[in-house]
Formats: sequence, C-alpha cells, structure tokens
Amino acid sequence: MSFNFRKAEALAIWLIALGGTAHAQVDEEMSRILDEAMPYMHHSCESVINNYGDDEEKVAEIVRLMVAVSLFNREIDIEKQIPDEAERASLKDEFVEALRVGCEADPDALLAGVVDTAVKDAVD
Repeated sequence: MSFNFRKAEALAIWLIALGGTAHAQVDEEMSRILDEAMPYMHHSCESVINNYGDDEEKVAEIVRLMVAVSLFNREIDIEKQIPDEAERASLKDEFVEALRVGCEADPDALLAGVVDTAVKDAVD
C-alpha cells in the first residue's frame, strides 16, 4: 500500500510553526504532544494506513505529532537553524519526499523512525 500525503501543507506549517515558541511553552506543549503521540509510536508506515488510511486528517495529525517529537528530540529550532522563510518553506517538499521514499522502501518500518529520518534529511 502506498504512503501518500495530500496534507503536505499542514506538515510544512507544523515544521515552521514550532520554531518561534517560547521555552516554557515548548516544555508544556511537548509534554502534551508526547502524551498524544505515544499511542501511535508502535505503528509502521503500513499499519498507520491500514488503521487510519480512510481519515487523511488523522494520518496527518499522527505525522505532525511525530515531527514535533523528532524536532524536540533533535533540539531543532527551525527559525534559528534556517532563518530564510523561503528556504524553510522548501522543507515541506524535502520532508514529504523523504517520508514517501522511506515508507515505500520499507512499509513495515516504524513510522516514527521514518519521520525522524525525513526530518533529519530535510533539515540537514
């Protein structure tokens, strides 16, 4: 089953929006995000599609949560690392392509791992 995201814009907005949040708010927000993400961390690319594929918004939400966890764990502040707004906007395409390639290469791979690698590839 193909891993396809029609909600790429939402993913890009999420990547960019996390950049400017104040530290205390980030800690509080990350605690909430981690709580929300934990029930999905065991899913593979394929199992997310099998379980939630009929609900594109849910799939996008799960990916956004995993992106937030990845950025937090990697201590990435998008606005500081990539100050140019146009360059930040191009992250969307790089991220979505890396996610697609990773999931197509191994549908049984943990989605969180593929998302983390896609974040790393897009930001580096």
